Amino acid sequence: MTDSSRIVIFGAGNVGCYVGGRLLSAGADVRMIGRPRLQQLFEKHPLTITDYKGFEFQTTLKPGTYSTDPADASDADLVIITTKSGATEEAGRQLADVLKPGTPVISLQNGISNADRLREQLPECVVLAGMIPFNVLQKQHGHFHQGTEGHLMATRHPALEPFLYWFQRAGIPLEERDDMPSVMWSKLLLNLNNPINALSGLPLLEELSQRDYRRCLARAQQETLTLMEMAGIPTIKLIAIPTPAIPYLMKSPDWFFTRFAKKMLTIDPIARSSMWEDLEAGRPTEVDWINGEVVRLAERLGLRAPINQALTNLIHQHEQGLRQPWPADVLLKYLSQAQNDYHPVGG
Repeated sequence: MTDSSRIVIFGAGNVGCYVGGRLLSAGADVRMIGRPRLQQLFEKHPLTITDYKGFEFQTTLKPGTYSTDPADASDADLVIITTKSGATEEAGRQLADVLKPGTPVISLQNGISNADRLREQLPECVVLAGMIPFNVLQKQHGHFHQGTEGHLMATRHPALEPFLYWFQRAGIPLEERDDMPSVMWSKLLLNLNNPINALSGLPLLEELSQRDYRRCLARAQQETLTLMEMAGIPTIKLIAIPTPAIPYLMKSPDWFFTRFAKKMLTIDPIARSSMWEDLEAGRPTEVDWINGEVVRLAERLGLRAPINQALTNLIHQHEQGLRQPWPADVLLKYLSQAQNDYHPVGG
């Protein structure tokens, strides 16, 4: 294929560098735009991409491949936004006077509302919702590792057709969907574990091996599923079991969970949530666009979501430096009290 279309990754941190690196491995024309810290890092270190299945790619980035200037997106034929959700409006404003009218833009971010928020800033672009289901961890300088399974999804649109080849060739196929709201809410149900993992301080696999942590997650998920049903939001199957069954698997005894977890989702032993990484680095987290989305859904229904609100509050306390250990039994007791105090929907 001789297509020379340029793909720009805007807000290239862990996820953006991983996706950009995979596309570079396929020979695509890629430019990444992000923070000076990473630009300086790549001046000294190569970009290394690995995954839990054994894929490995390393390259020394050519000058200009990683930039800090939004104006370098002016020749983009496709833009993929991978900023944190809190920076969505800023990203849109920076790109508003840069991108060509009609440029397709995929929001590959956590949360539900990012594409709508970008659309307000980029009215002349084709802004599409996207979903990245897997975890990416920076293992060391310039080394980005995919630690869990899953593939990319985005809203179906003819503007994406020229680029599907590159994602397929890169080993990260982009599936086009007509039901992205359901996709994003179903993925959010899995992301509700992010604050629990961050509070545990453990790798994902070790955290999920403890039943009380899983029971915490099950309560957050069941609360969310009940609200989704009331709001008429259907789920889709993202992993090996139907989405509404996930909380029941989470609550199951360790022997049962261990037996069936491998069929449900492949998780690298070193994988951790991005929220844990943000707390460790002293950065704001995305909790308001994960558990906070559930809180806002409840408010729109005239209800409350105390489990997800409690997890949101705990993460904000950690962001402010009020840290304390949260063993599984202690966190479960705390969430149980929140549930009892507020009489939430779900169980």
